[in-house]
Amino acid sequence: MRVPLIRIDTTPTLPRSADVVVIGAGIVGVFTAWFLAKRGVKVALIEKGLVGAEQSSRNWGWCRQQNRDARELPIATESLRLWEQFEAESGETTGFRRSGLLYLSNDDGELDTWTRWCEFARTAGVRTEVLGSKQATERATVTGRNWKGGVFAPTDGIADPASAAPAVARSVMKLGGTIHQNCAARGIETSGGRVSGVVTEHGTIRTTTVVLAGGAWASTFCRQLGIRLPQATIRSSLMSVSLPRGRLPDALHTSAITVTRRGDDTYTLAISGLGKLDPTLQKLRYARDFIPMFGRRWRSLSPGNLEGVRSGHEGMRHWRLDEPTPMEKMRVLDPCVDEATLREIRKRAIELCPAIGESRVAASWAGYIDTTPDGVPAIGEAKELPGFVLAAGLSGHGFGIGPGCGHLVADLVTGVRPIVDPEPYRPARLNESVRGKVADF
Repeated sequence: MRVPLIRIDTTPTLPRSADVVVIGAGIVGVFTAWFLAKRGVKVALIEKGLVGAEQSSRNWGWCRQQNRDARELPIATESLRLWEQFEAESGETTGFRRSGLLYLSNDDGELDTWTRWCEFARTAGVRTEVLGSKQATERATVTGRNWKGGVFAPTDGIADPASAAPAVARSVMKLGGTIHQNCAARGIETSGGRVSGVVTEHGTIRTTTVVLAGGAWASTFCRQLGIRLPQATIRSSLMSVSLPRGRLPDALHTSAITVTRRGDDTYTLAISGLGKLDPTLQKLRYARDFIPMFGRRWRSLSPGNLEGVRSGHEGMRHWRLDEPTPMEKMRVLDPCVDEATLREIRKRAIELCPAIGESRVAASWAGYIDTTPDGVPAIGEAKELPGFVLAAGLSGHGFGIGPGCGHLVADLVTGVRPIVDPEPYRPARLNESVRGKVADF
């Protein structure tokens, strides 16, 4: 794999039973398991490949409130607090710090949009600062140019995508939970119309509650159970560079390029929203659901190649529980980068900061961002199958709000008062006749 990844040792033997089984050891899955284990719940987390190896290690690392859709803002705010809480309680390091997020622009329309969001944010108790030209230019002296303005979110921050999920997973095991890598979930057993077990490639775990935090694989898995989860993935390519001199802000966004400092002191470079739509039968099946979103984003999305078919995460076939599944054939989604995108990223990054032209490319990678038609996660029990809880469709926002999502899922599973109102994330909304508005990215 091209993406930097920290590997950890996990539990070798499956338990015969568990109170809750979590499928998928990305950031949402590990935080769900952590909050459950903290409450004394016997939890087993199973992962077809490696902890945090897919999109949880391939994202920017932003943990933000700034410019969040109103439906996600409460869970984003709680997540910032929970990132800090995790490190304080666990003794593990995720690389989280409230570095502040800096947005710069020379476009009046963009600046007006950010200013309106800041006005809304103040009503929600979120601290953010609108920057005039002088302030924006002073904060970005490394770019060597003048800026009309910007915004700065001082309480937002970043965490390290390489280390975060493994750190949480280690803490889950310290609390008595078990984690099982290279152990694909093949399906769900039922009894009396509700969940009674999880069939894995290494045996069956008896349980009455399953949480699916399967990322790009979630819709395909749901299809095996007769559950319709409209989901599409976007292939995003990134690179990281090591600067020979100078230092960029820890988190800087412009319409042309986004720069984020990683835990290894390299900088991730990306173009916000730019991606490839690899054609698959699943995308064709849900095309009508995604017309509003993809129509809105036509300038930044373009047709991809057969990478999605090769990867198998958006297949349409049903599989048997006693034979290998597509997830066992593709343990970790590690798609090929789009070379044209990488060239454009580097070009724009050099225009922003000429020193990048002297930098060494440390790594480049691609990942699949799983999204729902309205760009808001699907979190909650599936009405078709009692005991089966979804935590999917994080739409490129999952890393930053991972702690809040994990806490919310744990709340729903254990029946305590939810940390935030779960209504905006209700999975059933995605199949109702009236679609919600598409969230901002």
